[in-house]
Amino acid sequence: MRRLTPIVLAAMLLSGCAGFGSRDSGAGAGTDGTGPMTFATGRDTTAYLQPLIDRWNRAHPKEKVTLLELPEAADEQRAQMVANLQAKSDRYDVLGLDVVWTAEFADAGWIVSLDRSMFPLDRFLQPVVDTATYQGKLYAVPYTSNAGLLYYRKDILDREHLKPPKTWAELRDQAIRLGKKYKLDGYAGQFLPYEGLTVNFAEAVQSAGGQILSPDGTKVTLDLGSATTGLDFLVNGLREGWIPQEALSYKEEESRLAFQQGRLLFARNWPHAYGPAERSSIAGKFAVTRLPGLNGPGSSSLGGLNLAISAYSKHQKSALEFIRYFTGLENERSVLTDGSFPPVWSELYDDPALIKRYPYLPVLKQSIMSARPRPVSSKYDQVSLVISSGVSDALNLRRPSDETVAALKQQLGEILRTP
Repeated sequence: MRRLTPIVLAAMLLSGCAGFGSRDSGAGAGTDGTGPMTFATGRDTTAYLQPLIDRWNRAHPKEKVTLLELPEAADEQRAQMVANLQAKSDRYDVLGLDVVWTAEFADAGWIVSLDRSMFPLDRFLQPVVDTATYQGKLYAVPYTSNAGLLYYRKDILDREHLKPPKTWAELRDQAIRLGKKYKLDGYAGQFLPYEGLTVNFAEAVQSAGGQILSPDGTKVTLDLGSATTGLDFLVNGLREGWIPQEALSYKEEESRLAFQQGRLLFARNWPHAYGPAERSSIAGKFAVTRLPGLNGPGSSSLGGLNLAISAYSKHQKSALEFIRYFTGLENERSVLTDGSFPPVWSELYDDPALIKRYPYLPVLKQSIMSARPRPVSSKYDQVSLVISSGVSDALNLRRPSDETVAALKQQLGEILRTP
């Protein structure tokens, strides 16, 4: 894996062996620098990262990587990274960025642009490549992808001779009837007011036929009709009781545990919840499908992790090579088999041996290819805070859905207009 192919070697020679694009996106603290590095990313809940890092460290004793685990919640990860980068600290070298942060970090000059020819982007899933670019330049390298899935109790649906729901109406009907019959809560997602709630709202809007911002992030495109319909799907679930009140405090881990402990009939979560569920008391009793929508299969928010290089790193050349290693095909296979995260290499989703082991891969690929990015904006943190706060008010029945959506449209417009 550490060997360079002739094509890559030629590309390096043509680009001055640096592998970086222009240095206009940061301080350029050390484009040719080599040495030990710190890899800052969210907490590794599956303990699969360190073995991959250890393999690199054994082969690169002068360029060892130290894993710095940030909090699990995306909001807290971003806050720590931003504080570091605003201080122009060189403590972080490689950054594990939520895919929605690319625009913000690139626009602020906190990460360096990269040479596309250094990476096999044509073998990656195209939607994930788009999340790593900003204004036509590559600023990060896709490492994992993500799309929301509907986890469901297959054993119960099979017993009732039912197929998994494709529409919200079917989900509601099954959650109410079967939840009551089998004494289970019906459905839950991530409804605590944080980034996860922004994701759940975005999926509801998309699955009702709408969108929050234009693709370039410059205009508010929130349609009052589709957005209110999407929000009402969640609000009515809570009001009618097939979404339990406890779900208002759920993040990813809480909803994962509720499902794998046998307390939920349906749950929206990311693919990483599949592996732990297979090792729990519901092993063999559940399956996954695409998220339901208003009139058919819905649309997930596109999640995942991209790897970028801090503009203030003194060891950017080493960081580049580490990213090339970490996003290679063999490690991407480990992303799936050891971490339960969706890889970014397209061919892994078509591997018969992997499909046999992970039968959900075809569904996951469909979900990723039909997913949409969360609102793309260099002011994404403000956008997300406004959305999660407003939607939380609606879910807690403090404000009607239509008033919530109207207020969100106005507030988002103000954010985009602010210099």
